[in-house]
Amino acid sequence: MERARVQRARPLVRRPLVTVLTAAALAASGMTALTSAARAADADLARNGGFESALDGWTCTAGTTVTSPVHSGTAALKATPAGADNARCSQTVSVKPDSQYTLSGYVQGTYVYLGASGTGTTDVSTWAQSAPDWQQLTTTFRTGPSTTKVTIYTHGWYGTGAYHADDISLTGPGGETQQPPAVPGGLKTGSVTSSSVALSWSPVPGATGYAVYRDGAKVSTVTGTSTTVSGLTPSTAYSFQVTAVNDAGESARSATVTATTAQRPDDGGGSSDLPAHALVGYLHASFANGSGYTRMADVPDSWDVIDLAFGEPTSVTSGDIRFERCRVAECPNVESDAEFKAAIKAKQAAGKKVLISIGGQNGQVQLTTTAARDKFVSSVSAIIDEYGLDGLDIDFEGHSLSLNADDTDFKNPKTPVIVNLISAVKTLKAKYGDGFVLTMAPETFFVQLGYQYYGTGKWGGQDPRAGAYLPVIHALRDDLTLLHVQDYNSGSIMGLDNQYHSMGGADFHIAMTDMLLTGFPVAGDANNVFPPLRPDQVAIGMPASTQAGNGHVSPAEVNKALNCLTKKTDCGSYATHGTWPALRGLMTWSINWDRYSNWEFQKNFDAYFG
Repeated sequence: MERARVQRARPLVRRPLVTVLTAAALAASGMTALTSAARAADADLARNGGFESALDGWTCTAGTTVTSPVHSGTAALKATPAGADNARCSQTVSVKPDSQYTLSGYVQGTYVYLGASGTGTTDVSTWAQSAPDWQQLTTTFRTGPSTTKVTIYTHGWYGTGAYHADDISLTGPGGETQQPPAVPGGLKTGSVTSSSVALSWSPVPGATGYAVYRDGAKVSTVTGTSTTVSGLTPSTAYSFQVTAVNDAGESARSATVTATTAQRPDDGGGSSDLPAHALVGYLHASFANGSGYTRMADVPDSWDVIDLAFGEPTSVTSGDIRFERCRVAECPNVESDAEFKAAIKAKQAAGKKVLISIGGQNGQVQLTTTAARDKFVSSVSAIIDEYGLDGLDIDFEGHSLSLNADDTDFKNPKTPVIVNLISAVKTLKAKYGDGFVLTMAPETFFVQLGYQYYGTGKWGGQDPRAGAYLPVIHALRDDLTLLHVQDYNSGSIMGLDNQYHSMGGADFHIAMTDMLLTGFPVAGDANNVFPPLRPDQVAIGMPASTQAGNGHVSPAEVNKALNCLTKKTDCGSYATHGTWPALRGLMTWSINWDRYSNWEFQKNFDAYFG
């Protein structure tokens, strides 16, 4: 899926006139030259300006540290503008009022900026139009009569590629020295459920916020002295710590408290009677394509969840879903309706789940009105009832889900197509009860891309579909049996290591699945974290063969991904944030294509988990 390209005109930059004044001229004008003693009192106020301590002290929208190229030392900043993000990195520095400062740094790249804001006088910036080698940028400013903090920053320009920065310094008289806060005390647990732990702690003077750590990994940042960590696995022990944060940095971590989540009752998601490791596949029930038609009775017993592809709407916004079985002209070996229904019952008697999958590549569904929502419920119910199915798979692709410009909080969505879909699924769940199986098969664009972009973004111009599945998944997480994101037909996606990952090997599946099991800040906002899903709710989506979709990987690469995620072996360069032996399994497009390829995908699954 191609992202919408954001085009912005480059700014008109007015170059300042440079005036050279002699000491006599300064005296004549009433200005005083800096004395040697005054210069000696100046200090470099930038924290970690050489990026030797990774991004400590810096806040970056899209940045990481690299060991080459560097201007000096062993590290430098690399930041990559993308979409409406110019890859800004900044830090706030304490300064003295009515004082002179010099900001300097070395950059490489095209249209790289260095500047200061909040000076209290005239904010300044300087830039390099083209710097194939390290080029020094320098600018000066004077603080206002009441200015005690300024923000220094560097950024690139939209669509111009990565830039590098190193050895950034701010020279001038130091402001009032601020220390990181004290370590929080009194950390304790409160209410514990099967999927969440409540925490509280004592306030720390001078703290502007608190960072919460679960098993050594930061999971959220809050402004108050309590929070609830959710998305946890039942019957699992966790450790928690808290730090206090202010402009000067982060305190050491608090003492550790531990809590073991409760045993999950009947989870209501229909997953309790799935095997510990399940194989999910789509069955081309309404078409054949190049893979040929596979009869329901001929699906091997290895397949635990069978998704009937596809139920499609009569029109994009009608909400009226119809399921039409493949016609004899296209599928000469198609069974009768009676045989098809009998085969479904036989699969269910053997413990298998058979679902209707709504959407697909061609089935665009937009529930723009409550009338469409209600029609969706009644028409999907009719299909489930006619064929005696176990539940629903939501496979909305293309333009089915997108976010309105003012819809910025995935926890409280207000776009009609999102709100109505959530309402419709909850109604179906209430109708069919705890045994109702609910699965989803979004593309990476609608889920993991949300780590970088959500909807149209703060400044507009982004693709409104970016991350648009997140509010649906979050609202339905307690009802969700399985999420199997399509790790195929995907562009490169940034992982939690702030590196881009591409299809074609185990690394992509490891990074994308780690995001679901660890949780991630949405659009880079540490105060707005998408909580992790339980490992038993997650399966990895892969194409069954090279013909089935872009991103096919060999059985050896499939096994590397499973080993890394469930055993923490064969992980390669990506460091996961946990180990999840309860990962539910694999999904593939499709059963038909796997049969076409002599059941390679199924046989490898059976061998691995057998």
